[in-house]
Amino acid sequence: MQPNPVRCLPDVASRAHACAAGALDWVGMENIALPVRLVGADGVAVQSAARVSAFVNLADPAARGIHMSRLYLLLDRALGAEPLTPASLRRLLRDFLASHAGLSDRARVRIAFEHLLRRPALVSDNSGWKAYPVEVSATLAQGHFALELQVDVPYSSTCPASAALARQSIQQRFATDFARGRALDHAAVEHWLGSEQGVCATPHSQRSTAQVRVRLAPGFDLPLDEWIDGIERSLGTPVQTAVKREDEQAFARLNGENPMFCEDAARRIRAALESDERVADFHIRATHHESLHAHDAVAVASKGVLGGF
Repeated sequence: MQPNPVRCLPDVASRAHACAAGALDWVGMENIALPVRLVGADGVAVQSAARVSAFVNLADPAARGIHMSRLYLLLDRALGAEPLTPASLRRLLRDFLASHAGLSDRARVRIAFEHLLRRPALVSDNSGWKAYPVEVSATLAQGHFALELQVDVPYSSTCPASAALARQSIQQRFATDFARGRALDHAAVEHWLGSEQGVCATPHSQRSTAQVRVRLAPGFDLPLDEWIDGIERSLGTPVQTAVKREDEQAFARLNGENPMFCEDAARRIRAALESDERVADFHIRATHHESLHAHDAVAVASKGVLGGF
């Protein structure tokens, strides 16, 4: 009987001792290309292209290395079999550790992808897709499972100070063009308000980003769509997809009625998350990519949990 050629292949990682002994915090792989599925609020599973990182620690100081192929095969099987949930991620990490019994007692996985949501236009009967960068991170250590979710939500921000200065400029132009003591003609004023002569200044607005990192409380699924919707509602001016003129006008009105500093944005998101029982901890970073300055304006807020973010 011929020997099994696979069994005859040398396994240096398992048989050889480390040339310099010592435990290692994490060993694994990054940027593995894999598809992932996530069930949306409508119950439909959406598949996305992801970049996955998988790690275990190397607790045995004498071991040469881990079995990276085992991690890869477990990832491929798990992510292809079912959508992402806390339960599926916990099972995956348990399998990581089972495949490295005697070598590892901690495991983690990080999955980065763009989550697509179809968004309606503000006024017109149109819609389009919007991509939200998402990162899901899960860790299993000494039986304790922790799951974190990070999402970037783009929005528009109009500077309140710039808006006040623009209004003052328009007032001053009005005082020049319509002298005191002179009777005002309604048609003339209406024409003036619709002209470049009348609206001689506009506030600066910019695309902004809310980066929200959440630690999920035990016993809940991944309410990603709900959190994105809640963040956008708290800000009031999410960036749009399909836009006709009537949509652009509505967007301009929303921005005019909703000026905010980065501090305002961070506080609004914090208020939206503080009352959510599914959120054990959060970290918010509101970045306004200034159109006035060559630098960004940033505000950061966290829940303030002891030992948290």
